[in-house]
Amino acid sequence: MEMVNETTVQEFILEGFPAVQHLGKVLFLVHLLAYLASMAGNAVIVTIICVDSRLQTPMYFFLSIFSFLECCFTSTVIPKLLVIYLLGRQTISFVACFVQCFVTIFLGAVGFFLMTVMSLDRYMAICRPLHYPTIMNLKTCALLIISCLTLGFTSVTGLVVKVSQLSFCGSSLIPHFFCDIGPLIHLSCSDTRSVETITLVFALCLFLTSLTITIIAYSNIVVTIIRLPSAKERQKAFSTCSSHLIVLSLIYGSCFFIYVKPKQTNRLESNREAALVNTVVTPLLNPVVYTLRNKQVHQALREKVGRMKMSR
Repeated sequence: MEMVNETTVQEFILEGFPAVQHLGKVLFLVHLLAYLASMAGNAVIVTIICVDSRLQTPMYFFLSIFSFLECCFTSTVIPKLLVIYLLGRQTISFVACFVQCFVTIFLGAVGFFLMTVMSLDRYMAICRPLHYPTIMNLKTCALLIISCLTLGFTSVTGLVVKVSQLSFCGSSLIPHFFCDIGPLIHLSCSDTRSVETITLVFALCLFLTSLTITIIAYSNIVVTIIRLPSAKERQKAFSTCSSHLIVLSLIYGSCFFIYVKPKQTNRLESNREAALVNTVVTPLLNPVVYTLRNKQVHQALREKVGRMKMSR
């Protein structure tokens, strides 16, 4: 028989972190500072890349898009968490919940595709330097970004629509601090086996495809770097990749822990902690990693700050 959506839940309750709810004001301040620092750091990266002509290359173009996505991703989740901490308002409407779910997964998927593109960009720059300027032109970069957005939208839309069609007729308490797909599936009173399978396949395809391409790209990069004649050239080549590798490790680690497992119901508590790393810590560390470990960005930033001081 065809299953009819018998949803009676009109709004959900985001549980947040009940074990530390008594520290609401303190946690509000900590997360607010982290959110503002993350937004400011990523905004600085976008701005410095836009205004400094030396940084207007494919690598920094992709980095600026990635930083912009991080701002959007963080802004989708953290403001509601701040409201929970400060005012204790944990309710979120059915529609707003699924909008938040769609946006977070969409931005996350696009971020993965973009990180893969950045790996391929580094591969072309280091392993195919003579062909790099002709292949990685402005048109190619724009097409790659559009492809990332299109792939993210088409792959995520079907998944979130499928989950929204489940029946929600029991508890409305989401054991999370935002509307993530795993807790929503767990909350449904429908038979969720097919949706869980689709979610797992989606996550595996996204992670494994991205990870495989990245590993192949960086394997070739490592071989090419080792063959460089001087230690200075090897150090310079590696320095352009080290920041990217650090960010990749943080993102892959937290997301793989959250999404790539056959049963979402067993680790919802630990999922919250991993998701907090992915939504607060990683976006906060990205600007630090890219500015402190990237000499060109660091130098451009110092020069701009120096000019601002002199103009006063």
